[in-house]
Amino acid sequence: MPEPAAGEVRVRIRAAALNRRDAFITRGLYPGIALPCTPGSDGCGEIDALGAGVVGLRCGEEVVLDPMLAWGPNRRIWAEGSGILGMPQPGTLAQFLCVPAENVYGKPAHLDFQHAAALPLAGLTAYRALITRARLQAGETVLIPGIGSGVQSCALLFAKAIGARAVVTSSSDEKLERARALGADVVVNYAADPQWFKTLKSVGPIDAAIDGSGGETLARILDIVRPGGRVAIYGGTSGDAKIRPFSIFWKQLDVLGSSMGSPEDFRDMLALVSEKRIEPIVGAVFRLHDIVAAVAQLESGANFGKVVVTVD
Repeated sequence: MPEPAAGEVRVRIRAAALNRRDAFITRGLYPGIALPCTPGSDGCGEIDALGAGVVGLRCGEEVVLDPMLAWGPNRRIWAEGSGILGMPQPGTLAQFLCVPAENVYGKPAHLDFQHAAALPLAGLTAYRALITRARLQAGETVLIPGIGSGVQSCALLFAKAIGARAVVTSSSDEKLERARALGADVVVNYAADPQWFKTLKSVGPIDAAIDGSGGETLARILDIVRPGGRVAIYGGTSGDAKIRPFSIFWKQLDVLGSSMGSPEDFRDMLALVSEKRIEPIVGAVFRLHDIVAAVAQLESGANFGKVVVTVD
């Protein structure tokens, strides 16, 4: 049983959720791996104990955890030495976890534990890329390629919640239909339509895009977004992109890096979720002792939304 140090809170984890990061760690593909470690960046539960000096929180309170540790005072960039729950710091795939009190927030009242667990890292990443960095506004059109991941599904929900128009792509008709049901205004299957990037140019001006894949997708996005538009990049799962500088300088694009998010981003994201009663997408639920199957489900790419793990 971990004991909370001064300024820490011990949380009885009720549900956690998986991220690509967790799968990469199990395969030795993440930088700076330090073993043994308890993975898991997403989690929610109940406060079980308070360390010395903690005020404003109470035992039994239902909470959700900000996975970003020690971001620092500058909202624009994270500080040297910052980190994330789930390696090397202990993570949420455990019955109990001690975290700094500043990383503990009240769970949105309309969410159960499973849906709250699906929110932290995906929601934070999507909110920062979409709202803080790309500055998406009501009435604008945003391109969300590769719909179905935890981040991109959150981005779709956030975009519709603020009154934006959403254009999404996928190689799966099933995922596209799910996205349409969630409010996507335009859906395009890039596997069925090899000229998908030309098709997207016909749907009207695209003001902003957020991308976590890189590769050819990013190169095409830079060609698609309107002159003066914004492209926020939060990942590169498809590898490096070969891009044309002409696409950027001639159209005077803003290309914006984004990763995780600041405490202010997390608070603002939770406020939006609570105000608009947004419910993150849970694609599959496993129990903790089925964690190997849960990771396999994540890596299959078949999921729409988050893979959630309940902790008994």
